[in-house]
Amino acid sequence: MGRGDKKTKRGKIAIGTTGKLRPKRKKFKVKPTTLAEQDKKDLQ
Repeated sequence: MGRGDKKTKRGKIAIGTTGKLRPKRKKFKVKPTTLAEQDKKDLQ
């Protein structure tokens, strides 16, 4: 258990992988709006 262990958080950091223990960071939290939705907001 430690740096070489693929199943621990420290091991995942050392190897440079992600998984259940250390999930990837999501790039965008906000859902992008479509042009049709933007047009509706502009008209109101």
